[in-house]
Amino acid sequence: MSENNPNQTNSPLVDSQSPEEKLAAQFADESDALSRAQTDLADMQADLADLQAKSADLADQYLRAKAEADNARRRAEEEISKARKFAVEGFAESLLPVADSLEAGLVLKEATADQIREGAQATLRQLLAALERNKVLAINPAAGDKFDPHQHQAISVVASELEANSVVTVLQKGYSIAERVLRPALVIVAAPK
Repeated sequence: MSENNPNQTNSPLVDSQSPEEKLAAQFADESDALSRAQTDLADMQADLADLQAKSADLADQYLRAKAEADNARRRAEEEISKARKFAVEGFAESLLPVADSLEAGLVLKEATADQIREGAQATLRQLLAALERNKVLAINPAAGDKFDPHQHQAISVVASELEANSVVTVLQKGYSIAERVLRPALVIVAAPK
């Protein structure tokens, strides 16, 4: 084989296709590739349409959830506002009979000391009942009870026969509401021996 002879082929295989057949095969390959590309394009367009539909659905769900959350927040704020505004309504309503009793007692011009005392005691019972209905309870430790700094305020310490750090005398009752101290009881406490 000579390197300069153009009629000789370097390939051991000889093409048996004519140029027309080669052109037809090439056209068929390109047609198949174009058909596959069109099918792929159609599939991608279908996928894109599905994704756009899902995106629109998710956007709608988001807007609905956001609106629902905003409505719930607004309702909660309204309820809190109403609760604050009317929180003392029940308490005030239970004190009205006490006010009525005091006014009735003041109307009597010629009341005796015993009548005034009985009226004051009845009014005090009404007041204490109203406080109790509203969970306002007295903190009134007995002599000898252990001093509790969470419920009592020691005004002074005195020498006593009672155990050290126990209540000797209550100077003023304390009050709690729903187990929260409104005012501690003012007490005198026994000194250590």
